[in-house]
Amino acid sequence: MAKIRVLIVDDSALIRQLLTRLLNSAPDIEVVGTAADPYIARQKIKQFNPDVLTLDVEMPRMDGLAFLSNLMRLRPMPVVMISALTERGAEITLQALEYGAVDFVSKPKLDIAETFHEYSDEIINKIRAAAHAKVRPLQAISKLPVKKNAQCPTTVAINVPPKYSVDTILASQTRRRPFRTTDKIIAIGASTGGTEAIKFLLSHLPAHTPGIVISQHIPPTFSASFAQRMNQISEMTVYEATDGQVILPGHVYIAPGSHHLLVQRDGARYVCHLHEGNPVNRHRPSVDVMFRSVAQNVGPNAIGVILTGMGDDGAHGMLEMHQAGAMTIAQDEHTSVVWGMPGESVKLGGVDYILPLPHIPQKLLALCEQHKTASRG
Repeated sequence: MAKIRVLIVDDSALIRQLLTRLLNSAPDIEVVGTAADPYIARQKIKQFNPDVLTLDVEMPRMDGLAFLSNLMRLRPMPVVMISALTERGAEITLQALEYGAVDFVSKPKLDIAETFHEYSDEIINKIRAAAHAKVRPLQAISKLPVKKNAQCPTTVAINVPPKYSVDTILASQTRRRPFRTTDKIIAIGASTGGTEAIKFLLSHLPAHTPGIVISQHIPPTFSASFAQRMNQISEMTVYEATDGQVILPGHVYIAPGSHHLLVQRDGARYVCHLHEGNPVNRHRPSVDVMFRSVAQNVGPNAIGVILTGMGDDGAHGMLEMHQAGAMTIAQDEHTSVVWGMPGESVKLGGVDYILPLPHIPQKLLALCEQHKTASRG
């Protein structure tokens, strides 16, 4: 099998050296070149025709965003951004995802040479996912034809450390009897490509939509900026969730990058509960944790949505939601950047509807209206 050809673009000689050594250690990845700035990168893209580009956010001569914008207009290709764990880095990286970058890797601010190895699995896995990702401007999604009977793509072997189970955070148990209510909770999980998919959904849902909880795989320093950006484009009010926050219609609660987000009952109300336990499926927040809490505490009063993302986090939780009587939706393969999490959910049999991203807002509203009618009856 041909190796994944990578071009590294970073003004730091140390980062170029560390990334080259790390990526070349993977048997299926080959660094074909490095560039200290975008001008050199343009020539090396023509020379080496890489499969994936890693791109520093802030560089001299031409910043990463300007280069990315030009690249996605003239020669779209999978790009993984290399971002500093800072508030400014978060804002620029989220903008890069809007421009078409597939994913990003956060680099430490201090002792890079000593701590870079801690990011090795994440970096290698994201390069592998990027090589198989669909690259297209999000604006083009609404024009995509709908593909029926989508099949799961060929699985790419990824060597990863053992995963903590959702049981370490929330034990499996007999579901509580759901109380009769017209209130609905929408639970959304996503990873690679998810920030833009979530943006699309929230920008197409009205202010009267039922309360929404979201677990998106994102670093701690990024989640607040992400929530603020979503609040600017949505008719709903969007927060980075806090512990004990009551879940209300017309409001969206995004899991902080440092905590699992669970939905609990407090009398007749639903509330957010934040948990700092072990990463589950190597993620905190974990979609499986949130979905299990929704299955146990909300049951048939919930709708589950799983969007584009690498891996299988959320697949088992969605099955539990489905078994608890919730309606469940998976983004289809054709409009997903990476059809990992939705594809695994489909394979487990926990999905009621497989839909292109542009069709999901309308289906959510229709399901909510059906639930209201049934509850009143």
